[in-house]
Amino acid sequence: MDVVEKVREAVRFLDGSITRKPEIGIILGSGLGDFIKSMDVETSVPYSEIPHFPVSTVDGHSGKLIFGSLAGKHLVVMVGRFHFYEGHPIGEVVFPIRVMKFLGIHTLCISNAAGGVNPSFRVGDLMIINDHIGFSSINPLIGPNEPLFGPRFTDMSEPYDKSLIGAARKVASTLGIDIHEGVYFSVTGPSYETRAEYRMIKLVGADAVGMSTVPEVIIACHMGLRVFAMSVITDLGIRDEANRITHEEVLEIANATSPKLSALLSGLLSEI
Repeated sequence: MDVVEKVREAVRFLDGSITRKPEIGIILGSGLGDFIKSMDVETSVPYSEIPHFPVSTVDGHSGKLIFGSLAGKHLVVMVGRFHFYEGHPIGEVVFPIRVMKFLGIHTLCISNAAGGVNPSFRVGDLMIINDHIGFSSINPLIGPNEPLFGPRFTDMSEPYDKSLIGAARKVASTLGIDIHEGVYFSVTGPSYETRAEYRMIKLVGADAVGMSTVPEVIIACHMGLRVFAMSVITDLGIRDEANRITHEEVLEIANATSPKLSALLSGLLSEI
């Protein structure tokens, strides 16, 4: 079965579980599931029940697709994502974005936990992503192109929608939330970066680094979706020599920051 038919089969299955087509897709990263508490939830579907969906294996990613509404918008929310480092082929990592597009979304909002590279960042800060550097991750468009999804060569000169960035900054100001804006550097993981790698990432112009998002953004752009993305700074790459990074600490910071991120996303939905 080719990828188009797999997408259609997943969409047919999900269409039977919902009464309203989603307009906006949201991907919640590690420990950032608090957003669901603000929603009027219609239905929740475990990934394991959706045809051709992989299953998330990472702590902090519960693995379900939530349909519902918030701020007058109909949403489909991924609570947990897939990563290349889990062993999923890159096509499976981005498969849900294709499904969300065919379900009806026009906009994709993404969150992630990231390491701070900009020396002015502190743990718990929020950073709007205004560009990315993706040459250290796997491009999901490698291989035969399916014209139904998008063109062979996809323009990436402005992957993150400027009007959405402006709206998010306005919402943050209204809510009194301090926010940064910067460049996200994508790596495959799952090992954290060496100190030398952090220095290199800083030298090439990035402000934060993480193990997700860029393949999702490439596929979203390929399919003509508007994209907004934000990082929660859960650890610092430019840090004291005595400090080490653990996934447990990343989840702890993400969970503590989740209400702030949820408030910002909720406000942004009102502006879309």
